Amino acid sequence: MRMSKIHIDNIIKDKDFIERFDLEEIQLLGQGEYNINYLFYSRVYNKKLILRIATDSQMSLDNQIKYEYQALDLLKNTNRTPKPIYYDDSKELIPYGFLVMEYLPGKPLDYKKDLKIAAEILADIHNEPISETNHLLEPKNPIEAIYEESLRMFEKYRLSKYADKETVKSIDYLLEKGKNIKTVDIGSRTIINTELNSGNFLINGENDSNYLVDWEKPLYGYAAQDLGHFLTPTTTFWKTDVILTKEEINLFIKEYCKNSNQYKDERELWNSVKNYLSMNCLRGITWCAMAYVEYQNPEKLISNDYTYKKIKAYLSKEFLNMLKDEYLNEY
Repeated sequence: MRMSKIHIDNIIKDKDFIERFDLEEIQLLGQGEYNINYLFYSRVYNKKLILRIATDSQMSLDNQIKYEYQALDLLKNTNRTPKPIYYDDSKELIPYGFLVMEYLPGKPLDYKKDLKIAAEILADIHNEPISETNHLLEPKNPIEAIYEESLRMFEKYRLSKYADKETVKSIDYLLEKGKNIKTVDIGSRTIINTELNSGNFLINGENDSNYLVDWEKPLYGYAAQDLGHFLTPTTTFWKTDVILTKEEINLFIKEYCKNSNQYKDERELWNSVKNYLSMNCLRGITWCAMAYVEYQNPEKLISNDYTYKKIKAYLSKEFLNMLKDEYLNEY
């Protein structure tokens, strides 16, 4: 992993920040493509906290960190997400917004052992009452919104000097299939995460507290969108080498319905989820195409060798053919 080029001295040496947190032992915890997270101990709070810096916004927001903070505030009563403590989107100390939230322990989700726990976490989050007057983005037609996002992302690859003709041809074929995927939404809107890879779950065991972190792109949408994203191979294969079987998918849907306040009919829910699953295949590969172009820039702020290898794997002929044959063949 190439270390990020962000210097946090201006934050941790700021008088107001010191008074607020009295911090010590700060260290890099991890980073995504658009954020960096530091772990520190606060003597004021007498516990470990997370300093999270948003280096960019996938949603093209000017107030990305405020958006995340407010989402975490909506979820604070679920006991499934980090409780937010403080945010600064002034960009005066550093050129980026940042927030402080509680640190939660746990291991990444294991798809072979933790599907039941993941279903419980997501049901609890989707069960949380969210007022219709909230700050969250609310796509009118979620399936169409994901498709349009996919087209925009892929255009950055198509128009770049790094585009491979065969890759363009394969993804164009899949995007043509995607025109036929329709929205089948049931239930009421709620807060959804939309970024459900295994590394964003913190698992501590079946009888312990388990969590979902990384609320970078929440929406006011339908639970089926989250479930489709969670189950799609472009998500499961991202941090692992797992692609879920039909039996595993059925188990997850069954466990989710057991814990959901809205959805009890497994077949009805699946009819909505399956379309989001297929559409999220398109979103996953077009994001990788866009990210491939970004990775060619030597000035890219955050780079990760593992991520780059996965991006290239997703754009391979074998992976694209698998999506065509297994997940987009009925459209």
